[in-house]
Amino acid sequence: MIDPIILLFLLQDGLTNGALYALLGLALVLVFTVTRVIFIPQGEFVAYGALSYALLETGRVPGTIWLLVAMGVAAFAIEAITRGSRMTGREWTTAAVLDLGLPIAIAGLTLAFASKTTPALVNLLLTLAMIAPLGPYLYRIAFQPIADSTILTLFTTAIGVHLAMTGLGLALFGAEGLRAKPLTDASLPVGPIVLTGQNIAVYLATAALIIGLWLFFERSLYGKALRATAINRVGARLVGIRTSLSGGLTFGLAAGIGAISGILIVPMTTIYYDSGFLIGLKGFVAAIIGALASYPATAIAALFVGIAEAFASFYASAFKEIIVFMLIVPVLVWRSLGAVHDDEEE
Repeated sequence: MIDPIILLFLLQDGLTNGALYALLGLALVLVFTVTRVIFIPQGEFVAYGALSYALLETGRVPGTIWLLVAMGVAAFAIEAITRGSRMTGREWTTAAVLDLGLPIAIAGLTLAFASKTTPALVNLLLTLAMIAPLGPYLYRIAFQPIADSTILTLFTTAIGVHLAMTGLGLALFGAEGLRAKPLTDASLPVGPIVLTGQNIAVYLATAALIIGLWLFFERSLYGKALRATAINRVGARLVGIRTSLSGGLTFGLAAGIGAISGILIVPMTTIYYDSGFLIGLKGFVAAIIGALASYPATAIAALFVGIAEAFASFYASAFKEIIVFMLIVPVLVWRSLGAVHDDEEE
């Protein structure tokens, strides 16, 4: 019989990991429902965010800013080549500001503020400013040109993007792992266990992001546009919603969520350039259990995945990853028994 104290510690670890997986799972569901992209590179944004934050904490300038500038230039070039003759002066100005001016401004701010004495909050904001715009640029470069392709084509592209971003991660951050200081040294005793400040930060950040996403989708015009695009892409186009704008906004939200997840993770474990893939896959397991459609089911499944991982680490650490990924097998079998398979994708 398991000791009650050990049980509480395992539940604490499981809930902390599950909260992080919930963020990633929700981002995956968001991207898929709006763009039909199974967003395999979600984990790379986690690694980029974690490593960029850790480098800023040491006073070094992360190579992420140069990637941001390069992707902004590439997005602007693609926009000019594909739509240049049809763009108005205002559209040219908007594209130049968003694709060229914004990355250069963020790079300038990072170079100006990066030092060992920069407060953690400033480093956090700089990291978000560097990572979040990568999402819309990535969508414009890799996915918008093939937005109407089949899910299989989009999935294949996502795998290619994942491999490219992993290689870029090695070039930008090197092979050495990094770890950051906790966001706060505070602690909260709860019975026989103690919640660290980092645990509390994870719980609060997860709750705040879930509430924020709910308010965004329920109360804002852009959120309602994303919901309409997720329900019916053709219908959204007919009522004047630009699905390209919806795709870029969705990728931006996913990149921002990935960056926040990375900032929350890096004080708890050493992160390497390729660590994000495995972390993202666990969020993907939760999203699959939630059928890549249900946000509440994905969040609940993520907590279950985190708890299962914690107990597997204690009882069968050598098979931890196998146990976690095997969780989707019965779900897929059960769904396949009642699924109707069409030869042609709508």
